[in-house]
Amino acid sequence: MVRKEATRLVAALFRATNKGISSSWSVGGTRLKSAMPEPQETKDEDLHHKDGKVLHPHLLNENVMKTQYAVRGELYLRAEQLRKEGKEIIFTNVGNPHALGAKPLTFPRQVLALCAAPFLLDNPRVEELFPADAIARAKKILSAFKGGVGAYTDSRGNPMVREEVARFIEKRDGVASNPDHIFLTDGASVAVRLCLNAMIRHERDAVLVPIPQYPLYSASIRLYGGTLVGYFLDERRGWALSVEEMQRALKEAREEGKLVRGLVFINPGNPTGQCLSQDNLKELIQFAYEERIVLMADEVYQENVYQDERPFVSAKKVMHEMGEPYRSHVELLSFHTVSKGTAGECGLRGGYVELTNIHPGAIEEVYKCASINLSPNTMGQIALSCLVNPPKPGDPSYELYTKEKAAELASLRRRAHMVTDGFNSLDGVTCNFTEGAMYSFPQIKLPPKAIEAAKAAGKAGDVFYCLKLLETTGISTVPGSGFGQEEGTFHLRTTILPREEVMSSFVENFEKFHKEFMKQYS
Repeated sequence: MVRKEATRLVAALFRATNKGISSSWSVGGTRLKSAMPEPQETKDEDLHHKDGKVLHPHLLNENVMKTQYAVRGELYLRAEQLRKEGKEIIFTNVGNPHALGAKPLTFPRQVLALCAAPFLLDNPRVEELFPADAIARAKKILSAFKGGVGAYTDSRGNPMVREEVARFIEKRDGVASNPDHIFLTDGASVAVRLCLNAMIRHERDAVLVPIPQYPLYSASIRLYGGTLVGYFLDERRGWALSVEEMQRALKEAREEGKLVRGLVFINPGNPTGQCLSQDNLKELIQFAYEERIVLMADEVYQENVYQDERPFVSAKKVMHEMGEPYRSHVELLSFHTVSKGTAGECGLRGGYVELTNIHPGAIEEVYKCASINLSPNTMGQIALSCLVNPPKPGDPSYELYTKEKAAELASLRRRAHMVTDGFNSLDGVTCNFTEGAMYSFPQIKLPPKAIEAAKAAGKAGDVFYCLKLLETTGISTVPGSGFGQEEGTFHLRTTILPREEVMSSFVENFEKFHKEFMKQYS
């Protein structure tokens, strides 16, 4: 009963703005308040312009006004303000490795440099400055990118790079991949939005999303006028996925007249850091088949695994191994990016989505929508080429490339332990181990006085805690309420990305703050 009521509360938080202009609503007798201001009534003569402005905040698309994105929300804006005032800020609110000191992998940057400045290839000293395989790769890419990196490519991305992505998938999964069913995009987020935009027709259309969830999904679903239906992950069992919970969420949504068309899962998890087993993936695939739902496999952290019991396995590989009817009937959208993993190339904006078992006519419609943007950026495509087609054994760059990747993964594994061990050493804090991805998501058991102080300040308890943490230590995190959480619990998300030499002071500063906070409000 508690889980069911909590689910309804969270679902209402994500759905409330579909139900009219009121920014407050009632669920199970509990009055909830939206964080958004009350929309202002407009007179007929003001429907075109107001206060002399056509683009007035009261006259914008309602879905734009109601969209929220916690990762760059109140805490981030306050952090930026403090930074401008001279305070040193550690931005652990977003998975942005290079901003926190990660170094780019050498081989991709060498290839990118040569492609961006092709005149270097004509320099007599080029072979002194660049390894032979980087030179060869740059020449191959430039021959495939007609007009170089400054020219548009096909709206799905360069055919050669799509072919490389297809071969990468085939090698990883042992399953054939069609390059024409692969869309290269400016990061995986653009691919997710492309697919959601095609999937959602009206507010009755709903997408099942894990709670806690990455706000890309809640924001995008809201922006396109759909409805998010949350299914809870079980924190007590290491953020375990439960088919029974998905069935419960699906049943309630259908009883409310919703048409559930998609099911999102994130593996490894964001913000929860759990890695799904093959059995979990089989359950998801069977569920999607039985309920006729499109699977959206967010697999952008597939390289970021910090335990050995459950290595990453793609949904496509498991679906193929399950045989018929799943192999050829389950509709699957699989996402990957250069922004995560050991590359961490967030700023280059390179990603892809592979469409499996999607109707050819639907693929053509997605292609049409992708064409509106003309072309994904070329530098991101080249970075993706280097990700999926790296140096091979015997190549001049192979040894350094594998050494750099192994060192970064080993460091991330150590940092995962440092962060979660640090959290679990504190009274009133519990944190499941970060098995994968780039984040820890501890639960903070706030004292009643802290919750009262938060209410008096007009803040949610976790927002209040995170603001105090930011202002005291300069550590910028994201409150758990931005991801969704069970009623009565409070969490925050932090990355594990500060470098090891910084991480010890990060843990110490957090520990000092938490102890003082708990003492003040105990």
